[in-house]
Amino acid sequence: MSTPDDLPEPDRLEGAPHPRAAAQLHGHASAEAAFLEAFNAGRLHHGWLIGGPRGIGKATLAWRMARFLLAQPAPGAGLFAAPEPETLDLPADHPVGARLRATGTDPGLMVIRRGWDEKTRRLRAVITVEETRRLQRFFAMSSSDGGWRVVIVDAADEMNLNAANALLKSLEEPPARAVLLLVAHQPSALLPTVRSRCRALPLAPLGAGDLAAALAQAGVAPGDDPAALAELAGGSVGAAIRLLEAGGLALYAELVALFGAAPGIDRAAAHRLADRAAARGAEDRFDLTVALTELFLTRAARAGVTGPPAVEAAPGEHAALARLSPNAAAARAWATAQAEIPARARQARAVNLDPSAIVLDMVLRVDTTARDIR
Repeated sequence: MSTPDDLPEPDRLEGAPHPRAAAQLHGHASAEAAFLEAFNAGRLHHGWLIGGPRGIGKATLAWRMARFLLAQPAPGAGLFAAPEPETLDLPADHPVGARLRATGTDPGLMVIRRGWDEKTRRLRAVITVEETRRLQRFFAMSSSDGGWRVVIVDAADEMNLNAANALLKSLEEPPARAVLLLVAHQPSALLPTVRSRCRALPLAPLGAGDLAAALAQAGVAPGDDPAALAELAGGSVGAAIRLLEAGGLALYAELVALFGAAPGIDRAAAHRLADRAAARGAEDRFDLTVALTELFLTRAARAGVTGPPAVEAAPGEHAALARLSPNAAAARAWATAQAEIPARARQARAVNLDPSAIVLDMVLRVDTTARDIR
């Protein structure tokens, strides 16, 4: 049976174009340079493990690497040796690049990702062995022009054990002029044998400037405070888009003002926060409230050890964290709260307790933690 035409793409962030469509990659010049250096030196590894947090450009880099390789001429295709490329960029009108950005298809490319389950009519939770076994058929077909063959696995840490073992066979005995690009949000979750057969290419979260540029490329305005957005989003484009769409910066500012008064939190303000999180159709608002509370507690715990963060994620955050977490003892108390309070809220929501009461309980426990520290 065929999959539906409107099948969601598991390797695409909601609210953003697919990574293959990105014209530029922001913030990872050193990673591009490492790949290009290996290519120009004739030492291109057959497996590359592109790791880092979600939404920072790992898949965008993988597609750039794939476009670059698939656009290279086959050995002996010209009378003269081609000059060493200095960038992974292709001309805007290059047929390979244009085709891949538009459709994501090429005879020399295979993309492995979570497949469609006909029984449940939804995407599978993991990449199954059926997906990775397709590699054998793909590699069995000889390249008609002697060019490169490229495989993108996104995300490799979503493979189940059988799928990972099937992929391992291709990593152990790769065909000539074949490259596997493994995108991984948690590289440590992969089999050690898979990791050991790849060259690691770790990517760091984006800074405020690069994040703003990446958002602009995706057609998303970065808001009035790109630095605060980068702090809350952890340098992730995907997280930034979700925060912008849900009013996350304003909500975090509200939490900072509320928690900054602890102990002795404004009960009326706490009730207003809880009522908005419990409103009909506000499930996303509840989840965001819990997530941002967890982030505040994390930043409070860190502040007791290293001091308030260099960049405020909301007005007054420096002063609030400096007062609430002045030393290592306070840091330990906030670290305990960070581990317990959001988990308690999520467990309560999972058994359908009143979301308003759950939020009020969170606020009360933050207030109690602050009182115990003092």
